[in-house]
Amino acid sequence: MDLFGKAPVAQPLAARLRATSLDEYVGQEHLLARGKPLREALEQGALHSMIFWGPPGVGKTTLARLLAQVTDAHFETISAVLSGVKEIRQAVEVAQQHAAQYGRRTILFVDEVHRFNKSQQDAFLPYVEDGTLIFIGATTENPSFELNNALLSRARVYVLKSLDEAALRKLVERALADPKGLGERHLRLPDESFKILQSAADGDGRRLLNFLENAADLAEDGGEIGTELLLDLLGDSRRRFDKGGEAFYDQISALHKSVRGSSPNGALYWFARMLDGGCDPLYIARRVVRMASEDIGNADPRALTLCLNAWDVQERLGSPEGELAVAQAIVYLACAPKSNAVYNAFNQAKRDAAEFGSQEVPLHLRNAPTKLMKELGYGDEYRYAHDEPDAFAAGEDYFPEDFAPRDYYQPVPRGLELKIRDKLAHLRNLDQASPRQRRKP
Repeated sequence: MDLFGKAPVAQPLAARLRATSLDEYVGQEHLLARGKPLREALEQGALHSMIFWGPPGVGKTTLARLLAQVTDAHFETISAVLSGVKEIRQAVEVAQQHAAQYGRRTILFVDEVHRFNKSQQDAFLPYVEDGTLIFIGATTENPSFELNNALLSRARVYVLKSLDEAALRKLVERALADPKGLGERHLRLPDESFKILQSAADGDGRRLLNFLENAADLAEDGGEIGTELLLDLLGDSRRRFDKGGEAFYDQISALHKSVRGSSPNGALYWFARMLDGGCDPLYIARRVVRMASEDIGNADPRALTLCLNAWDVQERLGSPEGELAVAQAIVYLACAPKSNAVYNAFNQAKRDAAEFGSQEVPLHLRNAPTKLMKELGYGDEYRYAHDEPDAFAAGEDYFPEDFAPRDYYQPVPRGLELKIRDKLAHLRNLDQASPRQRRKP
C-alpha cells in the first residue's frame, strides 16, 4: 500500500519481463549471437552511436538499456514524441555531470527519433562529435528518409527484425514460468492457442505479452488458455500495417512488382495482406490504374478501362463487394502482356521539356484564327493529314525548329504494341522516302 492506502498499479507483463541481461534477451541473433558485429563491439567495450531500425515490439528500448548495463554507462532516455531541444540540453547537462564527477559515459536513448525535425536532430551533433553522448536512436521508419545525413554519418544503423516463432515461443514460456510474470498462476497454453497468439502478435513481442496477459486475466488459476477464449478476446486483430509508414510502402511495392512480374498469385496475396491490415481499397484501386498505364500500356489498352471500371465498382459498392472487382483487375494486369514503352517515352519527353526550355512552336504548327496571324505566316505550309495518302503527311516535322526530332516511343514486341511497332516502322519508311522533309533529324 502507498501513503493513501492504495495498492500500487501493477506493471504490464511486458515491462515485468524486460530482459535484464543479454542472455535473457530474445531475438536479433543476427546482431547479438557470438561473433556478430554488435556482440563483438559490446564484448570489447567499443560503444558507438547507433540507430536501431525495426518494427514495434522487437526490443529496441530493452537492447539500449542492456548496452548501458554491459558497458557500465549512465542511461538517459527521451521520447521524440514528448521532447524538444530543451530536453536534449537537459540530457547533455546530465551527461556532462556524470563525465566530470564519475568519469562515466552516457548513453542517450531517443525513442521515435524520426519524429524530431531537422533542427532538433542537429542539436545532437556537437555532443555526439565530442563524445559527450553516445547516441542511440530508435525508429520504425527508414532512416534514409527520416534522419539527417549528418546524424546518419555519425551513427551506425542496425536493423532489428520481427520476432520469429522461436523467439515468441521463448517469451511465452518465460511468461508462464517466471514468478515475475504468470508463473504463480500455473497456466497452460496449448500449441493451438500459441499459434493464435503468434498470428495476432505478428512478430511484435510486446503485443504478444499484452494479449497473453489479457487472456490470463480471463482464465482460472491452474487452468488452460484455450482457443475459444483467445478468439473471443482477440476478435479481428489487424496485422502490422501503418499507412504512410515503412510497412505500407513495402507492401504496395510488393503488389506492384508482383503485377509487373506476371504473378497473379503473388499480387493477390499482397492485395489480401493490405486489406487485412486495414488499407483503404480505394487507395489500391487508384494504384492499380497507375499500374495499367505504367506496366501494361498499349500492349493491352483494355487493361486501363478494366481498372477504371474496378475503381468505379469499389466506389459504388464499397467493401467487401467492390474488392472482388479490384482483385479481378489485379489478376488481369498480372496476366496481360507487359510494356513500359509509354512510361519511358513520357519520362524522356518530360526531361527534354525541362532541359531545353521554352522552344518556340514552328509557324506551320500554329493556329491562325485572325487575319494578322495569317499574314504573319501562322499555319503556312501546314499539311492536313486527312488529305494525305493513308492520312499520313510523310516527311512532316512536328518538333521545334532548332530541336532535333526524337524517337521517344519504342513499342515492345508484345500484345497490341507488336502491331503498333509495325505501323510506326512503315510510317518511318514513308518519312525517309519523302522528298518533302523540312529538315533531317
